[in-house]
Amino acid sequence: MHEWALAEAVITTAINAAKKEKIQKITEVSVQLGELQQINEEIFRYALDELTELYKEHFSKVIIDINIERTQLQCNNCEHTWMFDSMKDSIDEDEAEAIHFIPEVAFVHTRCPNCGSPDFRVIKGRGVSLSSIKGVKK
Repeated sequence: MHEWALAEAVITTAINAAKKEKIQKITEVSVQLGELQQINEEIFRYALDELTELYKEHFSKVIIDINIERTQLQCNNCEHTWMFDSMKDSIDEDEAEAIHFIPEVAFVHTRCPNCGSPDFRVIKGRGVSLSSIKGVKK
């Protein structure tokens, strides 16, 4: 599943950052999920929990904080700004799944609601990132 691969990337990044910062045990991980990724948060959280247990030598009673960043788009033609969630109803299930795995597919299925242009950019709400980690130093 896509969520498992993303969770593994977050855990690996957290472990590598902890080593660099000389953190012996990670106690808190903050993750930012872009809405455009359309991640199933329940599966993602389950994967993170399972992976922190698998790599328990690096984690101690870890708290995982997940924040969803809403996706904002802006037309390169007319400068109009809109939110991704306002267009979700116009996307069918197959298109939504395609966007889930490859967010760039949104550019095929989306038009500016103001001028109809397919030329837009994602301002925020894309991708998965590790916002911060906290822990006990060596």
